Amino acid sequence: MAALGALVKKAWSVRRVLVLLCAPVALVPVLLSLPPKEGRCLYVILLMALYWCTEALPLAVTALLPIVLFPFLGILPSNKVCPQYFLDTNFLFLSGLIMASAIEEWNLHRRIALRVLMLVGVQPARLILGMMLTTSFLSMWLSNTASTAMMLPIANAILKSLFGEKDASKNMNREHEEIQASLQQNKLYTVPTEMQFLASTEDKDLTEEKEVASDALSDLKKEEEYKTNIWKGFLISIPYAASIGGTATLTGTAPNLILLGQLKSYFPECDVVNFGSWFMFAFPLMLIFLLVGWLWISILYGGINLRGWRTKKSNIRVDAEARAREVIKEDYQKLGPTKFAEQAIFFLFCMFAIMLFSRDPKFIPGWASLFAPGFISDAVTGITIVIILFFFPSQKPSFRWWFDFKAPNTEMQPLLTWRKAQETVPWNIILLLGGGFAMAKGCEESGLSVWIGGRLHPLEGVPPPVAVILITIVIALFTEFASNTATIIIFLPVLAELAIRLKVNPLYLMIPGTIGCSYAFMLPVSTPPNSIAFSSGHLMVKDMARTGLLMNLMGVLLLSLAMNTWAKSIFQLGTFPAWANIHAENATSLLPAVENVTFSALNKI
Repeated sequence: MAALGALVKKAWSVRRVLVLLCAPVALVPVLLSLPPKEGRCLYVILLMALYWCTEALPLAVTALLPIVLFPFLGILPSNKVCPQYFLDTNFLFLSGLIMASAIEEWNLHRRIALRVLMLVGVQPARLILGMMLTTSFLSMWLSNTASTAMMLPIANAILKSLFGEKDASKNMNREHEEIQASLQQNKLYTVPTEMQFLASTEDKDLTEEKEVASDALSDLKKEEEYKTNIWKGFLISIPYAASIGGTATLTGTAPNLILLGQLKSYFPECDVVNFGSWFMFAFPLMLIFLLVGWLWISILYGGINLRGWRTKKSNIRVDAEARAREVIKEDYQKLGPTKFAEQAIFFLFCMFAIMLFSRDPKFIPGWASLFAPGFISDAVTGITIVIILFFFPSQKPSFRWWFDFKAPNTEMQPLLTWRKAQETVPWNIILLLGGGFAMAKGCEESGLSVWIGGRLHPLEGVPPPVAVILITIVIALFTEFASNTATIIIFLPVLAELAIRLKVNPLYLMIPGTIGCSYAFMLPVSTPPNSIAFSSGHLMVKDMARTGLLMNLMGVLLLSLAMNTWAKSIFQLGTFPAWANIHAENATSLLPAVENVTFSALNKI
């Protein structure tokens, strides 16, 4: 096995080197078949897409390529590329990551998770619901990966208390074999003739014993199958809930912020999408999808038994649920009484969410209307709260200290130190966001987005509701094999131009594409949460494929329902907005010139 693992690693390294060296050469025809500036920009985008999909370079390193390639190829000057890596959208995301670090530092997320599980109860279906609700709530504020990594150990501890160790099934099988062997020996047992009467009595007893043993054997097999299914249901529900929960807030997952950043790049006048409006749209969708997903997982893995819901539970299950209840209570008690630091972080976290939501909720004037228009953004709100974490004391301050001159002059520890923030914040995601924004800026400045729009004529006859379903399906399938961040960076410029061609609100296509990137449920490699759950060793690829296929379909249908109902009133999707009309007029004026250059270039070839 070690030799096989080394061989696989060597083959993977060779593949990465081949992609790194061959991809730039293989994409050279793109430079020759398009107008100069558009062709160079498309060359860079395809090269980055290839590196992202194959992970020939780390994702964050690939995101830095525009800083080098755009100036060298004459697409954008350096002073226009570099600022894209630190837009206000990046700082909004950074504020969310730092707040998540403070929550994890003081175990507030674990206290919330255990408290929710104590409230929902310990029956398997209820526990799965509790796991999904807790994971999705945490994923709204923490990263999907961190939420999954935190909840899986809790789930394993509860499962072990419910069913014992997973390896116990081997011991049970051995016991079954020993029972069967003893029965066979009893069956072959010879009795002297003078003891026939006694033997006949013993045979009756043996027959009864065999019937009891066979019944016990079938019950044990059913219990083992039930245990395995529940174990799988628990483990598979956590990464799915993390992916669903991340869609509910703008800071929940990177694709949501990439949408916000690219909207500001393509449509600077668009101010419809902010933290509050997104939450009003995505939070109900998340709750509905979470409930439907819970029903599907519970029915598929035996948490809800439609046939025998009235049957009485066995004593084994009653005892197991009592043990699980004790484990949850014991883990909660180990956290001790609520600390001052936890209370302070919970208060600041609530302020963080409330201020972001109420800055400009659209249906009523927000608190940002008290200041000059355009000066206050979500990034200002997030960073304001986050700065407090670095000086607010983690211990309850004593006013006596100020008047007691003999008191020791000890340094007060803040809620979060900068060293801890450096260690825990995934800075690579910030660079990845910046790479996406730089790519969008290059598409706009080079005219590539206009050129792409000119090639979308065949799709102009597609009804918009059908386009939403098709887009979501395509992107959900694509993101099964590629990073969701890379996927949305590649697709959003195309969706923006397609919306202008269809004369519909660009958000009508861009929002489903963005959320569809998070609906990756079918494969272990689709998302890091899926990989973490799969690495536990209790799930198979066919389990994720079977469960994830219907999850994907349900996600597509629910997203289409949301876009055609309450999203229309929140984002004014029923009209073609003025901010998109300005962009469309600019694109139309540039398109004839681009087409003439394209045809002349093709004629030369």
